[in-house]
Amino acid sequence: MDRYQWLLFLHVTGAFLVLGGATMAAVFNIAALRREQPSQIVVLFKLAQIGAISVMAGMTVALVFGLWLVADVDFIDWSDAWVIIALVLWFVANALGSAGGRRDKGTRELAERLAAEGDSPSAALRARLRDPLSLALSYGSGIAVIAILALMIWKPGS
Repeated sequence: MDRYQWLLFLHVTGAFLVLGGATMAAVFNIAALRREQPSQIVVLFKLAQIGAISVMAGMTVALVFGLWLVADVDFIDWSDAWVIIALVLWFVANALGSAGGRRDKGTRELAERLAAEGDSPSAALRARLRDPLSLALSYGSGIAVIAILALMIWKPGS
């Protein structure tokens, strides 16, 4: 394999880490929305954190090797619209995901406190789980990642 193939392989590996982790986090967050017991919600949020770690690692790997690819090959240029848009979306996805993750951490901490205090269902926890801003941040990040993937596959304008 030549350098281009290695760089592409590692870039795509990062993309798979992102997609797998995002899917995992989304599944566990949706499962948490359907639970009432704080202790169950804590477990599901901790499992979603594993997915979030995969997303963070994958975003870094995909970015590093994607930038290296652009710098290394002749048929992709820094001024290609799809490259610029993908980089902007990368920052958007990370900003939204980070903000959503901070809000989810607060929800998990509330669930941990409620689990330690008797593990009774709570209207406050239910409201935090269904907070429209938290959901919009997390799912908005996911939509940005899907848009990046679409750009990587179709490369419009090239």
